[in-house]
Order: sequence, then structure tokens, then C-alpha cells
Amino acid sequence: MKRPKLAVVLLLLGVLLAYLMFMKRHYGASEPDAYRAPPPPQRGPAKLAVAPGRNSQFGIMFDAGSTGTRIHVFEFQMERNEAPKLAHETFRAIEPGLSAYADHPEECAAGLTELLKVAESSIPPSSWTLTPVVLKATAGLRLLDGAKAKHLLDTVRALFTDSPFLSRDDSVSVMDGTDEGISAWITVNFLTGDLHSPDASTVGMLDLGGGSTQITFSPQDEKTIQTSPIDHIRSFRMFNSTHTVYTHSYLGLGLMSARLSVLGGIEAPPQGSTELVSPCLAPESSGSWEHADVVYRVTGQKAGEPVYEACRTKVEKVLYRKVVPVSEAADVDFYAFSYYYDRAVDLGLIGEETGGTVRVVDYMEAAKRGETSPSSCERKNCSSTANQSGIRNIHYQNMSDIQGI
Repeated sequence: MKRPKLAVVLLLLGVLLAYLMFMKRHYGASEPDAYRAPPPPQRGPAKLAVAPGRNSQFGIMFDAGSTGTRIHVFEFQMERNEAPKLAHETFRAIEPGLSAYADHPEECAAGLTELLKVAESSIPPSSWTLTPVVLKATAGLRLLDGAKAKHLLDTVRALFTDSPFLSRDDSVSVMDGTDEGISAWITVNFLTGDLHSPDASTVGMLDLGGGSTQITFSPQDEKTIQTSPIDHIRSFRMFNSTHTVYTHSYLGLGLMSARLSVLGGIEAPPQGSTELVSPCLAPESSGSWEHADVVYRVTGQKAGEPVYEACRTKVEKVLYRKVVPVSEAADVDFYAFSYYYDRAVDLGLIGEETGGTVRVVDYMEAAKRGETSPSSCERKNCSSTANQSGIRNIHYQNMSDIQGI
């Protein structure tokens, strides 16, 4: 599993920042560098760990995504009357995602226990009981049957309760897609420094996960606010400023879920054949693809329309009427990460360590190049590239440049 230098921490850092800001409001009378024992769990949210004699706070975040579970152990440097600064982060990842254990939830404990040991080795023992551990599940669990998702979350809660860290019943939950987008937007603009000044202009955020994809940006055109669906516009306060953002999460349009739709499959255990036909592979191509613990046999379509055109046509049919165009997005600077980053690296569009700037047309051209080399296309997931260019061509027809972190 790849780990971008910064992008892989973005979503979880945003959640932790929001959590930390809530703590700051709740415990406004306490000094940031003071040692304070946490209140009993039933009395409210637990304060992040403050190591005696130092201005540090620790927090443990689990990102339970559709394709894997990742732990992020954060240390923040806290200074009076200043925004927290990220001092250090420890990262580990395991596969598969929690949703793979839907029918046997108890089996997820082994991998999570392994990740908790990473946290124990990264945080001073004196701070363990002060350090909150939080798990946020995303699209993988949102796509699951409710009862199965609950059993998985209950298993995680029991594991966290038995750990030396601080947890509550609400420390483990499925994250709403809108909150996922806002948290990622907060993180990007925190890292760029744009949240620290009320006069600074912010950047937009594009996140492509396995089961869902999000777009979030701060609209400057009143028309965007007035004409967008009411649940796409959110306002919140952070660092003494009010921010209004356009945000929407498309469940089922993450890279893996969208690929399954393009192949004609559905998000459910197959009742019959696991043979799928891809319009994005050449006729002579074939191979296997595993998704949600099911191994599919995928073959190319019969000879006829050129592969790129057939693939793009299919992708656009999958996206038709699911994607809400936002014209202002064409003029917004965006930072794109997760699978946007991975595919850009795979295709040589950006550096793995340095990131870079790409254009929508770069993804499209890469997909076209893959058509002339089926083996290369299969290796580099060019059907995924067509998915991305299709999604973003509909979303942001005039947007030329996108930052990749």
C-alpha cells in the first residue's frame, strides 16, 4: 500500500484537528501546557494527551477505508494563543479493509491489535491513559448492511476499551461523507497555512477513495451558494473565523466501486458468475480483479469501437445524472490526493515524493496511451484513469491545473 509523503495523513489529520478544536472550546479555561487528568468518560469528550513538562498533545486516529485500515499517531506542538502545529506523525497500514470481515467481525481484531502496538511504541507510557484513540470508517462501511457494520464497530469498541488508551462509545463510528470532505478541506488548508489568516484565500480539495469521492471548496460566487442543493453548502467556525464551503460526497463513485459499476457488477456478493467484461481492456486482454473479498475474472470486450472511446462512453453512462456540475469549480485551485495521487504517480505524471501539478487532460492522454499498449494499460489501471478523467471532465470542464500532493 503506497503512502504519499503528506497526502495519506490529510483526512485523518483534519478529523483530529476538528476534534482538538472542540476540546479547546470545551476546556477553554485550561492552559494548553497544563497537566490535567481526563474527566470520567460519561462527562464529555476526553482531552488530548498532554505530556507533563512539555507542550505536546497526542492522538491516535484509525482510518478504516474501503481497501485498508491505517493508523496515524499524531503529536501536536501546542503554544498559547496559536494554532496547533503538527510535530510528528507515525503511520502504519494493513489490508484488507474492515468491510472484508463483515461476515466474521471477530477476525478484524488481530490486525487492529498489531496497529495498537505501533501506537504503544510511539507514545510515552505516561501519556497512554490520556491519549484518545478514535476510529472513523468511511465508504467501505457506509456501503455495508447496517447490522453487519454495527457488529464490526462493536468489535472495534471492545478492542479499544481493553487497550491502554482513552476511548468512548462514540470514539468508533462511520463517518458521514460530508464530514469526510470538510475534514479533508480543513486539513489541506491547515497545512498550507490558509486557515490561520482570515484574509487568506483557501484552496479546494478533491479526494478519491475506494468507495466514494469528495469535492470541497470555499465558493466566492454568491450564485454557487444560492443555486446549489441546500445540503451541499455548510458553514462552520475554526480559528475564530467562519468558513462557508461547498461540499459533496459521491458514495459509490470511489475508484473501486466505480470500476465495479463500469464492469457491470453491483456492490453485493455475486449470486452467479463472477465473469465481467471490461470496455476498457483490449479484446485479447484478460485477468483477475479482487474487490470486497470477491475475485472476478475480467476480459476485454469484443473488437469494435476503439478501447478509449468505448471506455469513456461507459464511464459517462455510469456517471450520468449522478454528478452535479459546479461551474465555479473551474476557477478554483484544487489539491487532489488519495487515488488521484496514486494514479498520477503510476502514470509518471508526478513524483512519488515531490507530488506536482497535473491537468485533467493529462489523465485523459494517459488513458489514450494505454489503449495502444494493453499490457501497460492493465498494469497501470487505465480503466481507472478513464474513470478519473470522466468524473473530472464532467465536474470541471474548464479547470486546467490541479495540485497533487
